[in-house]
Amino acid sequence: MASATKKSARPLASKARTAEARERRKNSKRLAALSEKEPAVQQLEELVFGHAHATLEDEDVEAPLPQEEEEEEEQAVLLQSDDEAEARLRPPPTKKAAWVDEDDDLEEDVDMKHPFRSYLTRGEAESSMSKEKLRHRMRDQFQKAMGGAPAWAVSGGRKVTKDDEEEEEEEDDDDDLLRRTGNLVGSSDQLSGGILRMKRCPGTNTARPSADALTSLQFHPSAQVALTAGLDCALTLFQVDGKTNGQIQSVHLDRFPVHKARFTREGDAVVATGLKNKMFYVYDMIEGRVMPVQHVRGLQEARVKEFCVCPEGGALMLTGSRGYLHKLTLKTKEVVSSMKMNGEVVDVALSADGSKVFAHSEDGEVYVWDARSNRCLGKFPDDGCVAGTAIAASPDGRYLACGSRSGVVNLYRQEACLNSANPRPLKAFMNLVTPVTALAFNPSSEILAMASRHEDEAVKLVHLAGASVFSNFPIFKRKVLYRTSCMDFSPHGGFFSLANNKGHAPLFRLLHYKSF
Repeated sequence: MASATKKSARPLASKARTAEARERRKNSKRLAALSEKEPAVQQLEELVFGHAHATLEDEDVEAPLPQEEEEEEEQAVLLQSDDEAEARLRPPPTKKAAWVDEDDDLEEDVDMKHPFRSYLTRGEAESSMSKEKLRHRMRDQFQKAMGGAPAWAVSGGRKVTKDDEEEEEEEDDDDDLLRRTGNLVGSSDQLSGGILRMKRCPGTNTARPSADALTSLQFHPSAQVALTAGLDCALTLFQVDGKTNGQIQSVHLDRFPVHKARFTREGDAVVATGLKNKMFYVYDMIEGRVMPVQHVRGLQEARVKEFCVCPEGGALMLTGSRGYLHKLTLKTKEVVSSMKMNGEVVDVALSADGSKVFAHSEDGEVYVWDARSNRCLGKFPDDGCVAGTAIAASPDGRYLACGSRSGVVNLYRQEACLNSANPRPLKAFMNLVTPVTALAFNPSSEILAMASRHEDEAVKLVHLAGASVFSNFPIFKRKVLYRTSCMDFSPHGGFFSLANNKGHAPLFRLLHYKSF
């Protein structure tokens, strides 16, 4: 009995050892696969356990197994691995679209005549544009405004270099050149809308701030000089360079708060009027002497306050009372002609050649006069205006801007104002909420500056081609402009300055224009 029991126990022990060896072999293969996939794990095991660990594994792997079972197991493992590899390499099945819109394949052109998109065009020939080209044009406009593409917008985080931008601009210009036939010369020099590239400089009168409010500021017509004047009874000249703006000369007018001061047409003298009487001063810059003008022959006015310099040399256009306009010569100090309109005159603008006089009345009507014959060419109501406050004519003779007490500025074409009894404005700007007191065009007639002295920071710059306001002016962390009484651009548009009630004249460099 004992021998029979021993014989039957031997096959059972052999089977147990075989199963145990098979399990150990499976575990060894898994460990080997893990070591192949993770070299770091294998290196860590060798450092911790040394070569003894590998020897033990080898001994376990070399445990005897029946040859038939070993071949079957290897074959099953190979078949399983092939199926898994084939499943991984098989591409995922494509899903059929549930619905297809035929309009998605149509390429529609975008109308570029809309005021919100007109500043993106490069000539009148681009009346329409494809969506893809419009997207590229808007991207280029954004990059120019931001000084290049930001790093987060570049694929792979690579910074866009200046060479890349120039190459992309050249390709876009080449494509644009092949798509149209006209308006190719000088199109790249046009001012873009949206964001005005500018830099704040030290104030125009930093070398000598005014002790009281400034009422006048003007750039010299030919020299790199600026004039400031105000209620501190002083006329001051500055050399404007955008860095130090050194003081050239200051002239004190005894007990004479200056209401308005302007250079003459030739730029060799300064005319300054006061607040309460009809006396005014002429400062001869060549001889360096101040000449008071006590009496003007033929002038029947209680005071001389508002005036403008005529483009024809040596003449002024004075604003009188009861609707009168008087033209006088500085050489003889006498009135040579007068014009009369209904209502009080609030502001006057002259055309670039001096042939036309535009006068805005307190009743909201605009009168047009022939300056040479003193004949009224016509009048028209300023659209929606109840009481007029300001008027300005562009240097190129295209535009006429009219401001009102409600803060609205209407932009007209001068041609329409001359040929129609009721012209419609090109655009009505409603960005100011207090009476408009100052309007000024830049020399290239691309920018219109409008301001109100009744509220702080009430200044806006308009892009005329796009009929939109520049969004980045004024944007400051603290007040800089305050209440603006006067504004002016330098002769070639490179600088823009304002006069405020704090006695300062903030100065800005317009980077689009290369010269003073």
